[in-house]
Amino acid sequence: FPEIELDLRFTDANLDLLAEGIDLAIRLAPAPEGDLISTRLRRTIYHVVAAPAYIKARGRPTDPQDLRKHDCLRMPLPGRDGSWHFRTGLGEEVHVPVSGAVTISSPLALRAAARAGLGPALLADWLIADDLVEGRLVTLLTGWEVTATGFDTGAWALYPSRTYMPARLRAMLDFLKSHMRAAS
Repeated sequence: FPEIELDLRFTDANLDLLAEGIDLAIRLAPAPEGDLISTRLRRTIYHVVAAPAYIKARGRPTDPQDLRKHDCLRMPLPGRDGSWHFRTGLGEEVHVPVSGAVTISSPLALRAAARAGLGPALLADWLIADDLVEGRLVTLLTGWEVTATGFDTGAWALYPSRTYMPARLRAMLDFLKSHMRAAS
């Protein structure tokens, strides 16, 4: 589709798509609410990870509550209490308030800090897949689902209306759906 022009705006702010003239937004979040049409492009699974050097120096947590004794790497999330939420296969939930000296607003920088051995971090599967394969990071607390927001998180395509959908938007949605689902 050589006629399609992309204007990418990287922000965590919830922009008014109609007022800004934006055809499509991609949000990494729990299921969106509101007037926009949303389509989940892929589910996000989070992992608590740390570098092997960190585990060697500080020990490996065996229970979510053990994280209270660790200097966790955190990401600021507006309206959240700073807890990481764990769920067993039986649906039991445990909320663990985590603390740490380092708070980073960029997932890429948070991953780099975890790789450097600065502490455990909560990161998305698609961001750390190569790190896990290559051994730069190790998953902690396997057997638990974990999130900082909600267990229905994912990458969501948001757009204003189904009534009028420009061909460029349909083409982009089809492309994203096929490529993001194939990667998950």
